[in-house]
Amino acid sequence: MYYPEPIAKLIESFTRLPGIGPKTASRLAFHVITMKEDDVIDFAKALVSVKRNLHYCSVCCNITDTDPCRICQDKTRDSSVICVVQDHKDVVAIERTKEFNGYFHVLQGAISPMEGIGPDDIRLKELLNRLTDERVKELILATNANIEGEATAMYVSRLIRHFDIKVTRIAHGLPVGGDLEYADEVTLSKALEGRRELR
Repeated sequence: MYYPEPIAKLIESFTRLPGIGPKTASRLAFHVITMKEDDVIDFAKALVSVKRNLHYCSVCCNITDTDPCRICQDKTRDSSVICVVQDHKDVVAIERTKEFNGYFHVLQGAISPMEGIGPDDIRLKELLNRLTDERVKELILATNANIEGEATAMYVSRLIRHFDIKVTRIAHGLPVGGDLEYADEVTLSKALEGRRELR
């Protein structure tokens, strides 16, 4: 189908986004056409701002617009605990729970030999530098519950053996409201492994 060049370019740009196919890209492009010009300009400015004004925190390696990031600047947080996550989206997920009050460290990936990602390709050196701070007493490994996440958690736990720091792993298992009959074997085994006593 023929589109005028500006629309064709916009559709092509939208298809570069994850999960956006040609139909959705067309729908989004035509929606942009119906938007007010000021809204389109604000949208374009927001896209440019994300690329120009964000960088990585020099402390925790999370995405931020200030350095250090707002979490690392927060002196009310518990400096004895660092939660290690793979991605900045994981920080947002954990923060939403309002249950964690320590600091974070974002690895920006996971060890994956199949994809050519080794220990030197993620932010492990920065983590080791942070562990020289004697206030750190616990490291929570909150990497994903997949092969890469498990391998990364195991690697980190071995890497920091010589530090006098407690290493814990987040529990994995059944989701709240989930039925046993629909759970796969790995999820069930992790749920059994992470069981705790009821008092």
